[in-house]
Amino acid sequence: MDDGKPVWAPHPTDGFQLGMIVDIGADTLTIEPLNHKGKTFLAPINQVFPGEEDVNKHVEDNCSLMYLNEATLLNNVRVRYSKDKIYTYVANILIAVNPYSDIPKLYSPETIKMYQGRSLGTLPPHVYAVADKAYRDMKVLKMSQSIIVSGESGAGKTENTKFVLRYLTSSYGTGQDIDERIVEANPLLEAFGNAKTVRNNNSSRFGKFVEIHFNEKNAVVGGFVSHYLLEKSRICMQSAEERNYHIFYRLCAGASEDIRRMLHLSSPDTFRYLNRGCTRYFASKDSDKQIMQNRKSPEHMKVGALKDPLLDDQGDFNRMCVAMKKIGLDDTEKLNLFRVVAGVLHLGNIDFEETGSTSGGCILKNQSSQTLEYCAELLGLDEEDLRVSLTTRVMLTTSGGAKGTVIKVPLKVEQANNARDALAKAVYSRLFDHVVKRVNQCFPFQTSNNFIGVLDIAGFEYFEHNSFEQFCINYCNEKLQQFFNERILKEEQELYQREGLGVNEVHYVDNQDCIDLVEAKVVGILDILDEENRLPQPSDQHFAEAVHSKHKDHFRLTVPRKSKLTVHRNLRDDEGFIVRHFAGAVCYETTQFVEKNNDALHMSLESLVCESKDKFVKDLFENFSNSRDSKQKAGKLSFISVGNKFKTQLNLLLEKLRSTGSSFIRCVKPNLKMVPHQFEGAQILSQLQCSGMVAVLDLMQGGFPSRTHFHELYNMYKQYMPAKLTRLDPRLFCKALFKALGLNYNDYKFGLTRVFFRPGKFAEFDQIMKSDPDHLLELLKRVNKWLIMSRWKKVQWCSLSVIKLRNKMCYRAQACIKIQKTVRMWLCKKRHKPRVDGMVKVRNLKKTLEKFTEVVSGLKEGKQEMVKQVQELSTAIDTLMAKMKSTVMSRKQIEEEYEALVKRSEGLLSSMQKRKQEEEERERLKRIQEEMERDRKRREEEDQLRKQEEEDRRLKSEMEQKRKQEEEERRKREEEERLLQAELEVQLALEREEATQRQTVLEQERRDRELAMRIAQSEAELIQEDAQMDPSLRRGVQVQASKAAAGVKKYDLSKWKYAELRDAINTSCDIELLAACREEFHRRLKVYHAWKSKNKKRNTDTEQRAPKSVTDYAEQNPAPPVPARQQEIAMNRQQRYFRIPFIRPADQYKDPANKKKGWWYAHFDGPWIARQMELHPDKHPILLVAGKDDMEMCELSLEETGLTRKRGAEILPRQFEEIWERCGGIQYLRNAIESKQARPTYATAMLQNLLK
Repeated sequence: MDDGKPVWAPHPTDGFQLGMIVDIGADTLTIEPLNHKGKTFLAPINQVFPGEEDVNKHVEDNCSLMYLNEATLLNNVRVRYSKDKIYTYVANILIAVNPYSDIPKLYSPETIKMYQGRSLGTLPPHVYAVADKAYRDMKVLKMSQSIIVSGESGAGKTENTKFVLRYLTSSYGTGQDIDERIVEANPLLEAFGNAKTVRNNNSSRFGKFVEIHFNEKNAVVGGFVSHYLLEKSRICMQSAEERNYHIFYRLCAGASEDIRRMLHLSSPDTFRYLNRGCTRYFASKDSDKQIMQNRKSPEHMKVGALKDPLLDDQGDFNRMCVAMKKIGLDDTEKLNLFRVVAGVLHLGNIDFEETGSTSGGCILKNQSSQTLEYCAELLGLDEEDLRVSLTTRVMLTTSGGAKGTVIKVPLKVEQANNARDALAKAVYSRLFDHVVKRVNQCFPFQTSNNFIGVLDIAGFEYFEHNSFEQFCINYCNEKLQQFFNERILKEEQELYQREGLGVNEVHYVDNQDCIDLVEAKVVGILDILDEENRLPQPSDQHFAEAVHSKHKDHFRLTVPRKSKLTVHRNLRDDEGFIVRHFAGAVCYETTQFVEKNNDALHMSLESLVCESKDKFVKDLFENFSNSRDSKQKAGKLSFISVGNKFKTQLNLLLEKLRSTGSSFIRCVKPNLKMVPHQFEGAQILSQLQCSGMVAVLDLMQGGFPSRTHFHELYNMYKQYMPAKLTRLDPRLFCKALFKALGLNYNDYKFGLTRVFFRPGKFAEFDQIMKSDPDHLLELLKRVNKWLIMSRWKKVQWCSLSVIKLRNKMCYRAQACIKIQKTVRMWLCKKRHKPRVDGMVKVRNLKKTLEKFTEVVSGLKEGKQEMVKQVQELSTAIDTLMAKMKSTVMSRKQIEEEYEALVKRSEGLLSSMQKRKQEEEERERLKRIQEEMERDRKRREEEDQLRKQEEEDRRLKSEMEQKRKQEEEERRKREEEERLLQAELEVQLALEREEATQRQTVLEQERRDRELAMRIAQSEAELIQEDAQMDPSLRRGVQVQASKAAAGVKKYDLSKWKYAELRDAINTSCDIELLAACREEFHRRLKVYHAWKSKNKKRNTDTEQRAPKSVTDYAEQNPAPPVPARQQEIAMNRQQRYFRIPFIRPADQYKDPANKKKGWWYAHFDGPWIARQMELHPDKHPILLVAGKDDMEMCELSLEETGLTRKRGAEILPRQFEEIWERCGGIQYLRNAIESKQARPTYATAMLQNLLK
């Protein structure tokens, strides 16, 4: 099968494995793995892909592979990763695999210099190449650029972002302090915004969009950082294997002894906000020894330090202090930051207990008095005010004085704990806002021409327990995935259509329904959550119930009990919901959704921090205090929506992204253990599929990732052009430029307004787009040289043309004389044309009048009167003819007199019709009989020519009659079954829609299960696959009944092997079994050929086994499903022969005029083809017989080909056999019979009888 070449088949852990096709199943292929000879397995045919000839070969751009599919993409990434080549291109998109180790010299200053100004594709793939391309695009196109770095948590987004920033500032900076500040801002932001999670030791728990601004000289002048959605819940709670933000541990590990005593710090296990997670430090062997023992937690001393090549808490603290100094933070401000961080830690250690009184409420525990003092001291608060604010809540009544009455409501222990945590979150989040603000102040700029923005936002997240933060992060990733689909797939295809490039459409999963589920007005989850927050007594349970009730039948949302994980099935419907994201299903627990969506504090806490004695703390809440609403002050419910704020920020970000040019870096996580040199193929394949890389490969098979406008190229060169070149049209100039560079015509294509380049041709594109003057002048010299050469060729051609013209002078002289005669004739004709035309019309009228005379002569009554009228009309006509001959009359005069005569003749005719109606009817019948008699005699005369021709004509007439009869019978059958057909069409449409939905569900189910497997610790935690289907996708009763009826077959051949079907066709005497085997055999052939066509080599034509008109007809007019045995019996193994023109795709470009068209001959034995011939000029004939050449022959049934409906396509058996014998077909068939390769057919039987 498939010429013995290896193919890629699915594998549960490796993604794909190499194997050989050994059999074709009903909808599957039987694969024998290369590394397990003798063992076979079944693989769905749409998940099997052809492999490269050398599977160990790797390329820098996946578009350079011979086969573009997800299997070769995964293999190329695997081979490159094994050789520490972590970067790979897919067209102009960069795939970056996290190595989890340091690769020497990969990011060195020498590497940065090497990539400066170099075209994408001229050097190995690198994040520096993408950064340099973005800079050059900004410079040439005068347009801001964005680099979107995406991927799962732990895939390396933050590191790649840092390398992009470092490259841009070091390569195109001004060499001043501002370049270093932009780079040094990262350690500070990471310290306050990054944390260790179960999947990433340095996970960004906030999103950031870093803009580097450039002046008119394209040099760095400043930067700006926008941040999104800090994960505030982490401040108060972490899971067992995770940590809080790095700054807490770095401060404990690296602070000097003086600072430690001033801030009352100790080991992480002594703080509530740290000791419920991991309390170990990141440290190397050396740095671990430098950390004092009293700063280490018991867990750290027992298990040891956490290891990561990029993290070291003590060393990172020192580097952070250096970075603070470089970006302009003095010691006072640095100490203020540390003081607030320590204040948050001490705030978390405050404990409460019940008062025991009838009034309820709570008080601080005695052991928390010292902690309260520390916290009040560090945050500049009054100790007693802090105590009261944490244990009571202030309310204002709407009456009782001008300002209302203040009521203090005591809080229960749980409420006091929530108030303490809310204060901690508010203080830390505003501290983070301040850090970002100070970072932006350290690289200010007055004016900016353009910017390059780098987006680094948390990747798609999925844990056993997912809350509001994961919901917002995944919503953001849905929006970014949609932006990727729009920019790379949707907008790209629309551009190809507008420019008329004729690129095939690529389908992709549209996630708009998931985005609408989250952000739609009123019914969106975020709006439902906001509405819940506005209720007097909001609850998470009521929110979950509202979500389920408003989206009861939504495909993207379901209840937790339908999860693939056991842990989620224990949740009640009012405790969570599942959202089917583009990357898989995630179960969200709605506990604390309402609380986390509210960014407001109780009035007592709000007033407390706004009136802090410490100026730094007071300034943190200054803007918050000024923005308080009057309604809040009046005692109304306080609510600030976190989700709505994030949605607004996200939409602004996407508007900014859409207004810029874009580059994409897709980061990939190679394994879940975060260890180097371990490649988990299945989960990497899932990441590549979810990120849209497979759809990009489909598009790039015929796509053009690089392009530029004609006028942009022209304007770039215009100022350097000599005057003679400026007169060129921009399109012509581009053509001359490409010719001068010697570019291959297949590598680019001209659209209506742009020129497009194939994948992997960025070097040629960037060579043209380089805008340095020396390079432009050199190119202009080449253009001028090419124009001179082309003009010299034109001069030579003109000289030859003049010589030819001289030899034609005599001929032209004679031609002039002929032209003169013709012109004179035309002038004369023009002068007398009105009279001639008038004379012709009057004579025609005269002839008509003669017929009137004949009719009048047959009248029985009023004959004399009618004769007189006819004579008078005849006299008038003769008078007009004489007048036209004797005098020169104008066309108008002739028309007037002619019209008068016509009116008289019409009047005469109407009177005759009344009298002659019966006579006319008989006369008409007589004329018809006479004409029929004449036709019969003429046919008899024509039938006397040649006996052979007469026989051929009779047979062809019979064939045509048979065709018409079949067509008539088909029409009658269709008319009789019209109502049934209409119902069947409705059912088929419903089934197609259901099939599409089922495919979507199956794809989503596959992603859901892959995601669940990553979350699960073992397979035992996974719910086994049920045979249940979504109720909304169950088939209707009528459709099920019809399918069941149609599916009743006497023989179930779905499990038969391909060879078994072939043997049954060759040996079986059971007509019904034989018919069923033939149908299944050819159905599998069709499926296999469709697979080969879909997975053909790029830039090659599809192998044609029949003329395009036949295959097109089969695609556009699928034959109705007729049971094979009925078809076999109905056709009674009729032998039919056909011939139609055939031009192979490879020849149509060599012979556009179709002067050398070939012929395609087919012999159908019953419904299936038995012999096939192709005759092409200047080529040997191609002979094919069933059995030996099944893979090269037409696999369609006679009904599917539509040949019986083509007029003149069917030929006589004698005509086919003559051509077959002349081309050596008898010997070819005899050899196939002797080698037992030919399938028994009418042709083989006749030949065997002849040989006997």
